[in-house]
Amino acid sequence: MNARDQRHQIVLNILHERGRVEVTELRETLGVTEMTIRRDLEILEADGALKRVHGGATLPIGSGFEPPFSARRKIHVEAKESIARLVSDAISDGDTILLDGGSTGLAVAHALFSRVLTICPLSLRAATFLATSPTINLRVPGGAVRQGEQSFIGADVTDYLDAHNFDHYVMTASGVSVRGGITEWNPEDAAVKRKALQSSANIIAAADASKFGRTGFVRICSIETPNVIFTDKTLSDTDLETVSEHGARVIRAQ
Repeated sequence: MNARDQRHQIVLNILHERGRVEVTELRETLGVTEMTIRRDLEILEADGALKRVHGGATLPIGSGFEPPFSARRKIHVEAKESIARLVSDAISDGDTILLDGGSTGLAVAHALFSRVLTICPLSLRAATFLATSPTINLRVPGGAVRQGEQSFIGADVTDYLDAHNFDHYVMTASGVSVRGGITEWNPEDAAVKRKALQSSANIIAAADASKFGRTGFVRICSIETPNVIFTDKTLSDTDLETVSEHGARVIRAQ
């Protein structure tokens, strides 16, 4: 990761924690000039990752807003990698896997790359990466591809899922909350996720701590539907107790 990408990751991490950041704060934190900070914010705004305001930037987050993949891939990187290792440990060689897309799904794909598995990625991005693995038996569901996100969507995908049975579904999410359940930003992605739940014997939800307490636009299922929710070590004890009290089994990476 180059220096600019490292700065962008720090900016986005702060924004996702607090919702707003000031240019003067970033100058002190990053040790670069205000001109460099403003140029970084311009790039991130062009990517759709933030909104510049007087003196700083905010997140343009609402229940229906989906940050672009280019922005999401830069945030909570270590958390997603630790979750991916938990997922890999929960899967046995020879298993059949449905794998969601997004930045967390891609991290899981990296963790499973050298395993002996049959994997059906629900994302063209993950499928392209796994196609180079010498040990993965890759299955592709077909269907339309969402521009930008590169997820497979539509009736062709759901028909494919209807005709197959998988050992595990590794489900990613935009939000995890007691009130909203497990939620997603995009209705077309959510429809595929709901069908994937019906096609799999074991449901593994993979969500970093920033997703807890957040509610996306479309409900996928209740929080107790997955057999387990894997998250990272930064999940607070309060959030862990809250979802556990409502029937969810949550495991934090150590």
